[in-house]
Amino acid sequence: MKVTKRSIFTNESHTMDLPITATQLNRWQAGTLIQIAMPQLTVEQREFLITGAVGDDWNMMRDPEEVKE
Repeated sequence: MKVTKRSIFTNESHTMDLPITATQLNRWQAGTLIQIAMPQLTVEQREFLITGAVGDDWNMMRDPEEVKE
């Protein structure tokens, strides 16, 4: 299922094709923990659903000194 979310960090829209069903998405939106509703998702995929953030968003947020190490 293709899901489009707006990043809470950059306000940019991102779309990700996730291996989920509408039933799983509805369960999560109704309050089931995302790990229980969609156990097949990776950490990155779950974070995308929760925050709309993708890898580039996280890299932009990192401290440049931390990246050098």
